[in-house]
Amino acid sequence: MKKQVFASVTALAIALSAVSVPFIPYSTPAVAFAAEKPNYQTRAEIPDQYKWKLDHIYPTVQDWEKDVAKVEALANAFTKHQGKLGTSAAAMLAAFDDYVDMMRLNDKAYVYANMSLDVNSANSELQKLADRAEKMYTLVSEKTAWLQPEIVAIPDEKMKSLLADKSLAPYKLFIEDMLRTKPHSLSTEMEELLAKSSPLGNAPTNIYSMLSKDVKFPKIKDEQGKEVQLTRANFVSYLESKDQRVRRDAFKAYYSALIDFQDSFAQTLAAKVKSDNFYAQARNYKSALEASLTPNNIPTKVYDELIDTVNENLPLLHRYISLKKKMLGVKELHMYDIYVPIVPSDDKYISFEEGKKIVTEGLKVMGDDYVKVLEEGLNGGWVDVYSTDDKRTGAYQWGAYDTHPYVLLNHQGTLDDVYTIAHEMGHAMQSYYTNKNQPYISSNYPTFTAEVASTMNETLLFKSMYAQAKTKEEKMYLLNHYLENFRSTLFRQTQFAEFEKAIHEKEQAGESLNAEAIKKIYLDLNKKYYGKDMVSDEEIAMEWARVSHFFNYKYYVYQYSTSFAASQALAKQIMDEGQPAVDRIRKNFLEAGSSAPPIEVLKAAGVDMSTSKPIEQAMEIFEETLNELERLVNEK
Repeated sequence: MKKQVFASVTALAIALSAVSVPFIPYSTPAVAFAAEKPNYQTRAEIPDQYKWKLDHIYPTVQDWEKDVAKVEALANAFTKHQGKLGTSAAAMLAAFDDYVDMMRLNDKAYVYANMSLDVNSANSELQKLADRAEKMYTLVSEKTAWLQPEIVAIPDEKMKSLLADKSLAPYKLFIEDMLRTKPHSLSTEMEELLAKSSPLGNAPTNIYSMLSKDVKFPKIKDEQGKEVQLTRANFVSYLESKDQRVRRDAFKAYYSALIDFQDSFAQTLAAKVKSDNFYAQARNYKSALEASLTPNNIPTKVYDELIDTVNENLPLLHRYISLKKKMLGVKELHMYDIYVPIVPSDDKYISFEEGKKIVTEGLKVMGDDYVKVLEEGLNGGWVDVYSTDDKRTGAYQWGAYDTHPYVLLNHQGTLDDVYTIAHEMGHAMQSYYTNKNQPYISSNYPTFTAEVASTMNETLLFKSMYAQAKTKEEKMYLLNHYLENFRSTLFRQTQFAEFEKAIHEKEQAGESLNAEAIKKIYLDLNKKYYGKDMVSDEEIAMEWARVSHFFNYKYYVYQYSTSFAASQALAKQIMDEGQPAVDRIRKNFLEAGSSAPPIEVLKAAGVDMSTSKPIEQAMEIFEETLNELERLVNEK
């Protein structure tokens, strides 16, 4: 039931990608696309073809309620297996079969309730559905809390004998994952207590969601001097304005609104960090970082090597920032200036229909079957396209084993949004192929590999568009966009990762995480990453308050950086080898799920993330791309 939230490396609200509305480098078919950007005020105004079809999961709420009742009954009955797992292979098999039946239904019901709320968060009836789903999920957690402790309590020789039974083969890796974290498993009573405390641990996430909605942004004046309402959804588009006054006003207005709530945001983030550290300590981990990475079988050195390698290559980012300053012709380059394009482009709104065609064309290299399923998803009720005030911001892919994938967008018609389509459909395609080829127990691929397929799609889209670019201006535009992907992902997400590590370590050391302390950490990192040619405006010290990942997850964002590096390698293999690489990557990666440890899955696909080499190779690609852009800029 993997949920991919705000996953696009070019359109992330947290990444503030610095690109503009683009030209289309090849002609689109003569179809009646929307000439102007739609402005839907309510969900009812949006045509059905642009809404996802949740009735594919449950035709009615009554059908959903029946499954919730079934899940609760299965959860209460599951305790019949307690105390029997080690008696025989047959007893263990019966328990895991019942576990799968319960969890498949649980996932499906939970997804339906929460996705319903995500597109209509002001609806009180849907809030009740989500609350009911949360209670159901908590009950399942409580009634299964004994499972892992009982598994790890089985003597090693006895477990070895049980696993030798062929009937348990489908669950062997699942059981071995439990055993791998054996030193961090607790008694049954403690596991039940932690399960019951999960709503408290999730409270900061829920508070942040509501707090973010309470922030009201002021109005600003656009390029024509017309007063317009600043919102979470349109903020980035104003930062891309060619008018520096508009960019500055939007930047200052947005962060001034956040500063008014800085103490509330800081206390919420501090509570989240304390929760992360508490659960790590309770399970005898050295840190929340180790607690986060160990379940996915990722050594903490991968995280540390990422930060170290990126820090070593910060001079490349500083060089790119210097080029932006030069091309913009500004005396001082401010944080709000880096989002404006340094290469002129057509101010053309790209409709969702156009975006679909561009993405489909760009991903033809993935083969006929891939494109067929891709088109089915884009046109068959998988995607929720347009934003409204009470819809969740950003983008994600979600779904359950027994549903098709679903994709949430907030399409604004920029090139970023086109890349977001490619990105989120990359997640959807991985989920589709995994669910089709793996049993439930190994279908939920880990977060470490979750971002690779999506960013690979973005890279393939870039290569397709660049190959068709005919003029110097088109090439410069696309090169800059590609460099922005590196900046906003490999560099920027690593900056986020370094920030995340710093605040967890500060709290673990017993130091205060008040608003001023958090702002100082963030501002110091911003100065280090962007260098002397960037004015790190004081408002940017509050940017952490709009990065939802800090409040929703722990140690997640580093995987955008590692995945981006891996995706560069895989995309290169596809472009160099063609169908043999596509077949290898599809079989060993897209269809793999969690059938092997994530690093082994990527190795089989063709990239070794156990070393810093992929990060270094990505930096080489960044430098080569920067060299090419500089050459074109200086070309007479």
